[in-house]
Amino acid sequence: MSSLAGRRIVLGVTGGIAAYKAIEVCRRLVDAGAHVVPVLTSGATRFVGAVTFSALASEPVKTSLWDDADPIPHTRLGQEADLVLVAPATARLIGSYAAGISSDLLTATLLATRAPVVICPAMHTEMWEHPAVQDNLALLRRRGVIVVEPAVGRLAGGDQGAGRLADPEVIVAAAERALGPRDLEGVTVLVTAGGTREPIDAVRVITNRSSGKQGYALAAEAAARGATVTLISTVNRTPPPGVVVVPVSTTAEMEEAVVGRATDVDVVVMAAAVADFRPKAPADRKLKKDEGVPELVLEPTHDFLVDLGRTKRPGQIIVGFAAETDDVIEGARRKLAAKHLDLIVANDVSAPGAGFEHDTNAVTLLGADGFVQDVPLIDKREVARVILDAVVARRNRSTA
Repeated sequence: MSSLAGRRIVLGVTGGIAAYKAIEVCRRLVDAGAHVVPVLTSGATRFVGAVTFSALASEPVKTSLWDDADPIPHTRLGQEADLVLVAPATARLIGSYAAGISSDLLTATLLATRAPVVICPAMHTEMWEHPAVQDNLALLRRRGVIVVEPAVGRLAGGDQGAGRLADPEVIVAAAERALGPRDLEGVTVLVTAGGTREPIDAVRVITNRSSGKQGYALAAEAAARGATVTLISTVNRTPPPGVVVVPVSTTAEMEEAVVGRATDVDVVVMAAAVADFRPKAPADRKLKKDEGVPELVLEPTHDFLVDLGRTKRPGQIIVGFAAETDDVIEGARRKLAAKHLDLIVANDVSAPGAGFEHDTNAVTLLGADGFVQDVPLIDKREVARVILDAVVARRNRSTA
């Protein structure tokens, strides 16, 4: 389950042009299973309709301290909330919150809650960079408020610069981090993703159908649980918030990137589909069709995961993947032993809805300690949670 599932989230929306993005934030929160209570300022209703939020959210929109039958709506909202999320947060809202001024339902709710608070500033660059705004944000951060930094991009009126509201997926990820288990806080995690590409000539490659979705889901989940994450990837996908991405292409490039970092991390998750073979003598130019079919001689790539497993330091956890089409479990068991892994994720990529390119997956986790866990067909982010739960359990045992 998502860390948002079943959680009560007050979604505050203030009066800025970026308020339209809060509609998508609301939809994503509800889709993740959250109970969303929208609170709009009077300024927000000039940019977006209250009816839209009432239709998408879990409760009708609230806009005033005085319209509710409850004489103290802000107190109830603040006490019942698991999280208060403000997107967008204007300079006015930030200033009022920092100064403790409750001029409307939203600021009163912010002052009446002890739940985690996430604010997502959005404003023109000149306002964002103003010392007063930055001082207010610094004060809120010291009080424990989570600030989702705005992006750099196109602003209202056609200007370019810092102050653009963060994308909805970034905002929702921040909410997940605020509510999710922090059982990987202080842990360094390295994840690989995608399929390596081995050149035949200057244009053509041998590769596989790996989309990188499972690796990116693992990186996103690890970051949401507090880990410092490095993602070594062969695919061009939007990186999870807070994750450092190292782009590579070939198996040799991935080996160099992984081996050079593996000794310094606590957990290695090799989700990438690494090529077993590569052309022995790739051409440095494009081979022409009228030259005839080239003779393609393949040689095995170096299985550097074996080296990682053999030389791992005490307490380090290494997770491998076994993408198979037959003899799935026994093939994974052999790899688990031969590569000296702590866990391996057996994946029948021929099964409907599982494996490469899908948003879902069905796997079996096998541990060197005899652990076995079947995971039915579920979203790849949910698969990532199960895998990292198993990693956390092993780390806890090793430090007990």
